[in-house]
Amino acid sequence: MLRGRSILEPGDLSKEEFEEVFELAEKIMKDPAAYTHACDGKLLATLFYEPSTRTRLSFEAAMLRMGGQVIGFSEAGTSSVTKGESIADTVRTIACYADIVAMRHHKEGAPRIGTFAADIPLINAGDGGHQHPTQTLTDLLIILLMKGGFDNLTVGFCGDLKFGRTVHSLMKALTMYSGVRFMLISPEELVIPDYIRKEVLDKNNIEYKELRRLEEAIGKLDILYMTRVQKERFFNEEDYVRLKDSYILDQEKMSMARDDMIVLHPLPRVNEIAPEVDRDPRAVYFKQARYGMYVRMALIMKLLGVDDVSGERVVN
Repeated sequence: MLRGRSILEPGDLSKEEFEEVFELAEKIMKDPAAYTHACDGKLLATLFYEPSTRTRLSFEAAMLRMGGQVIGFSEAGTSSVTKGESIADTVRTIACYADIVAMRHHKEGAPRIGTFAADIPLINAGDGGHQHPTQTLTDLLIILLMKGGFDNLTVGFCGDLKFGRTVHSLMKALTMYSGVRFMLISPEELVIPDYIRKEVLDKNNIEYKELRRLEEAIGKLDILYMTRVQKERFFNEEDYVRLKDSYILDQEKMSMARDDMIVLHPLPRVNEIAPEVDRDPRAVYFKQARYGMYVRMALIMKLLGVDDVSGERVVN
């Protein structure tokens, strides 16, 4: 039952609920015009305390394309946060006006505080280096459509695995499927956090290998998930400069990969994928960004309990 619920992390959805969202997203992709009035009269509030391009705009586009409307702010400086208002009070106030909230914050756990104050669904649109469930839905949807399923995949995560919330969320979701293996490619300073190692990998008996060189792994992968080294997570500028170009995927490295491997990236990229790779048919990260809008359309419909225009009631 998704109607009225908040989504803070991938674990808030069961395997069956993931599949329900994907099924609806695929319907929308096939006939988007049929959903142009699915959310007539509904209002989405976007509370973005941290900069965003794809996530914020895809949430807004998702609601607008379904006939709904959007209110909110794109940076904390334009809200009453500058006056000292708490997250709880902000969300409680917004809940007086909107039907559903998408919230991004630089502090881990901030959206959870919002759920205690709101009586409407709240979606975590990314909280610090913690979780990013709608990016995970996006990632899983493109994997499903490009690979036909999730079982027995070898997935390489490359770059910032310490602060990469998209990495943490996707790893956690993929543990629901059998035979999944991970190759974790990062500098020593940016390895996965201990809580991910213990609570996600070890707890679920996931086979994984930690590497320092991308070349050692790329030929064995079904999926390569590239990430940028995130400047905003560093306290020391020198450390960022030293690590930011640790991995650069270029056509030479792509020549070592399988013909059916796909390259994903949550974007934005900086230098970690050379522009020349964009022309490779295995590079599907811009298609991935487009799918993010459709999966957010489906999730919004599910959480609002909106009728599916096919004539079936959205599962609640």
